[in-house]
Amino acid sequence: MTPIPEGLVIVHRDPLFVVVDKPGGLLSVPGRGPENQDCVVSRLKALCPECIDQPSVHRLDQDTSGLIVLALTAKAHRALSVQFMERLVGKRYVALLDGVVAADAGVIELAFRLDPDNRPYQVYDPEGGKPGVTRWRKLGVEGGRTRVEFMPLTGRTHQLRLHAAHAKGLGFPIVGDRLYGTGTAPGQLRLHASTLRFRHPSTRQPMEFTSSPPF
Repeated sequence: MTPIPEGLVIVHRDPLFVVVDKPGGLLSVPGRGPENQDCVVSRLKALCPECIDQPSVHRLDQDTSGLIVLALTAKAHRALSVQFMERLVGKRYVALLDGVVAADAGVIELAFRLDPDNRPYQVYDPEGGKPGVTRWRKLGVEGGRTRVEFMPLTGRTHQLRLHAAHAKGLGFPIVGDRLYGTGTAPGQLRLHASTLRFRHPSTRQPMEFTSSPPF
């Protein structure tokens, strides 16, 4: 890994793409207003001036830490985006939940949609929501909190945070969650994208990257 002065850690650098380890509290892409321009994309552009204007292939919530792949060329962006759209990318997350989960493993299938009166909050809606599916397993219990591994099979907004917190999911919010738990500031969320698997956009070689959670 190569630490960058701006705080971005490059896990892998290829002529076509880079994989970075995003710290919690940093935006993936620019937000609204000049105060929200610091993000993974802006830092990547400063590091790689040859980068395309819109390198983001996927995103992590601002408060989520972990692995993101960004394309440096338009062709690589198309090839990687197809893998995400067709659900060919393997993703694993580690989270710390604010309570003790009784079961050891399972699959959560719940549908949610945006609450337009309380953006970006998502609400459970079995009829009008989009279905989200997450496999999970317990890794251990630490001081009244449960460490779990999430393997999302879909990529809905706030999917893991909702599947953890909702009573029809695991019933305990992720520690530090400002929307669905008791978090109060950016960077407190204990959710980390720990594994990312995809095929090289040119050679099609299988690639896997891992990152240890900072909690």
